[in-house]
Amino acid sequence: MSLADVVISRIPHPFRGFAIQHREFIKFAIVGGTTFIFDMAIFYTLKLTILADNPVTAKIIAGVMAVILSYVLNREWSFKNRGGRERHHEAFLFFVVSGIGVVIAFIPLWVSSYVLELRVPNVSLTTENIADFISAYLIGNILQMLFRFWAMRRYVFPDEFVATAGSAVILPTPEDLFEEELGHA
Repeated sequence: MSLADVVISRIPHPFRGFAIQHREFIKFAIVGGTTFIFDMAIFYTLKLTILADNPVTAKIIAGVMAVILSYVLNREWSFKNRGGRERHHEAFLFFVVSGIGVVIAFIPLWVSSYVLELRVPNVSLTTENIADFISAYLIGNILQMLFRFWAMRRYVFPDEFVATAGSAVILPTPEDLFEEELGHA
């Protein structure tokens, strides 16, 4: 049973149908949480060591590394029932959308660091780190996540795989997809 299925199975029954319908978003959010932790670990490792004077550079490097991990996890898990494009085209679109997402994510950090000047010596190191976390990880990542989910579904992984019967197209129901993932199909 996948992690998304475990999460969905623990949701109270009246809301479980809604969760099954939106399980693609739940998977996307789980991947996002994983890459969030990965991104934050890389960012603070760089920011507190070799890139102490360049937080935006540290965020860009961490963001790019997280995007690579995100592609693999989203392609193989979150959007595995979507496709229709050649891999190289899909990967190109994914990295373009994610690149835009990285820019969206570091804009609040740039504003915090260079417009509001929330940097040492203007503020304490603790205040700087709190401002960096709020601007880069809360505001930036929320904006990035909303943009990326919309763009991934719209442009990168646009079509769900469908089975055809004669000339009619048969779309799988959320329950069919849930059963397929559990191995009951």
